[in-house]
Amino acid sequence: MIPNRLYDVLKWLAMLFLPALAVLVRTIFQIWGLPYGNEISATIVAVNCFLGAILGISNISYIRKLDKDK
Repeated sequence: MIPNRLYDVLKWLAMLFLPALAVLVRTIFQIWGLPYGNEISATIVAVNCFLGAILGISNISYIRKLDKDK
């Protein structure tokens, strides 16, 4: 289980920052004709997916711990 503050920061990254960054990178790179925009964007999305899975597992562990403590 991860500390609450770290969980909150990672959740913000996963829900807001990384998806917005992926769209920004893809759009800016396409507008300016820069190389590897799709690859960089896809990498950000893959990292975000992994982070979401880790946060989901952490959340389930936390809920189970709360249920045991009741």
